[in-house]
Amino acid sequence: MSLNPFMLGVRFLLELTAVVSFGVLGWRGFDAPWRLALVLVLPIVVAAVWGMFAVPGDPSRNGEAAVAVPGVVRLVIEVLVLGGGAVALWGAGLSMAALVSAVVLVLYQVLAYDRVGWLIAH
Repeated sequence: MSLNPFMLGVRFLLELTAVVSFGVLGWRGFDAPWRLALVLVLPIVVAAVWGMFAVPGDPSRNGEAAVAVPGVVRLVIEVLVLGGGAVALWGAGLSMAALVSAVVLVLYQVLAYDRVGWLIAH
């Protein structure tokens, strides 16, 4: 189910939303001069963490891992990054966007039970 094109699209949108959400938090949650630094640094750090740590052979990615981690570690990273995007929106004062993001994330994880199971097994 998780490799269904629709599900892959939802996952991609969740990833983009999470990265952008950290930038929004940097902009709305801090004053200058931190604002300008955090609006750039937070999304870059989140995107780097997201792309760096992977499970070798992950069928939802290219199968390669810059830093190989067990599936459970990758699952934790995914929950922290994608869920962190919803938390970042909440912290930025965008409670409705945070709620929508969190609901979509939970629905995605439930429907992607095969991916969750694969990560736990690897």
